[in-house]
Amino acid sequence: MKKIILGLISLGLISCASVNNEIVIEASPNEVWEVLTNTSAYAEWNPVILDPQGTFIEGGKVVMQFKEPSGKQYEIKAKVKQVVPEKLLNQYGGTWGIITFDHSYTLEQVPEGTKVTIHEDYKGLYVPFWDHSQMEVSYAKVNEALKKRVLFLKNDKS
Repeated sequence: MKKIILGLISLGLISCASVNNEIVIEASPNEVWEVLTNTSAYAEWNPVILDPQGTFIEGGKVVMQFKEPSGKQYEIKAKVKQVVPEKLLNQYGGTWGIITFDHSYTLEQVPEGTKVTIHEDYKGLYVPFWDHSQMEVSYAKVNEALKKRVLFLKNDKS
């Protein structure tokens, strides 16, 4: 029994997976950052992260409803780990040993505008049994919607 428990603990510590999605938006990092960090406007553009409560400040907590492509919706609680304006928004959460996530938005100025990378690492016992492909689809939707919203607002100001 002791070996089984140690095996499960080891599996929980070493099991990991990642998702990654990138997009280039023809706008400045400031324009992208303004949309990304304005949680009160998410209902107007974000089809995946619904009704976020809280603000993106280091040490702050954010609670949001997450909607998968299948339509399944659930609550996610995250703690904001690091904020570097116009460059990085990093948050994490989950249940240690079972499944945790380390989620980041990275903004990088490129000649075409801003490259936005959504990256998330998962660790824990549940990871090998979980199909995280839904997350890849979801984050592609978030990036496409973010691009559409930033460009809409940019063109609206012109």
